[in-house]
Amino acid sequence: MAHRITETCTYCAACEPECPVNAISAGEEIYVIDEAACVDCIGYHDEAACVAVCPVDCIIKV
Repeated sequence: MAHRITETCTYCAACEPECPVNAISAGEEIYVIDEAACVDCIGYHDEAACVAVCPVDCIIKV
């Protein structure tokens, strides 16, 4: 399952370097996850790395 960053993103950039498949990029006002590329960190981490580091809990599973 993929993840999505909601409008409550503070644009802190904590998530971007954590993605093992480079599915996160800076959008105009918030960071964006390429849902087609997101692998939910399966095979890389025990949990979604972006979710683990997000300080405002704005990343949800879709």
